[in-house]
Amino acid sequence: MKILFTFPGQGTQHAGMLKDLPGTERAQARDVLGAEIDTLDTVEALQHTRAVQLSLLITGVAWARELERRGVSPDIVSGLSIGAYPAAVVAGALDFADALRLVALRGDLMEQAWPHGYGLTAIVGLTLSQVEELTQGTGTYIANLNAETQIVIAGSDAGMAQVAKRALEKGANKAHRLAVSVPSHCELLAEPAKKLADAFRRVTLSRPRCAWLSGSTGRVLWQPEKIAEDLALNMARMVRWQEAVISANEREARLAIEMPPGGVLTCLTRQAAWEGESVSLERSGIDVAVHLAQRLRK
Repeated sequence: MKILFTFPGQGTQHAGMLKDLPGTERAQARDVLGAEIDTLDTVEALQHTRAVQLSLLITGVAWARELERRGVSPDIVSGLSIGAYPAAVVAGALDFADALRLVALRGDLMEQAWPHGYGLTAIVGLTLSQVEELTQGTGTYIANLNAETQIVIAGSDAGMAQVAKRALEKGANKAHRLAVSVPSHCELLAEPAKKLADAFRRVTLSRPRCAWLSGSTGRVLWQPEKIAEDLALNMARMVRWQEAVISANEREARLAIEMPPGGVLTCLTRQAAWEGESVSLERSGIDVAVHLAQRLRK
């Protein structure tokens, strides 16, 4: 039986998330980012995509490496959107310093493309075909297939509000704006994705030590050039998280451990015909995760 490490995307961030991190990742980040690290997780800074994504990267790597120090190593890693970057670092495919520079650029490119008035909205309780019908004529896009009845749309605030209203009238359980200020995972970010792909050509990736599972395709990638392409372009590609979880399950992963912050992926994993246990490190604590891992390995 195998262990899956999962890394969350934007919307899970909170002020102070870089305080009391284990390990030396915060110090390593200072070597790359300088004094920016001191205010990266403040309320003010987290209004910006760059700060959010860097904070998620640092947090994910720090906690995953702490688990490894405690004897828990992943067989498979996967991340939702920006979460794919800490997953690549932990898998040994991408150097942490390179990841910091690329993620800083990624955040800047995304925010500069759509500085205000755009974002993501989650529709809960309707199927993909129902949500696709509701988006007609609104200028919005399907962005995330998180679960069978949890679909995320991307677009302008006005367009998303229109779809949210239609969804609630259709019987959706919930339609709420996410804490994401850019229209991720659709063609609106095609140009920034191309610029990031150019930056990746100046970085050398390695073959991962464990299976790196793409949250965009639901497939495991081993070739460094394929991982680089997936990382660069995932901002403009639909997230297929449900497919990624099903793929991990088919590969006999039976314990999914979600890195901080939050527990969104833990809930989504349980909705995707998951046959094992799923735990959020932030909510359950690292001791629980270590105990479950030790029990699985026996």
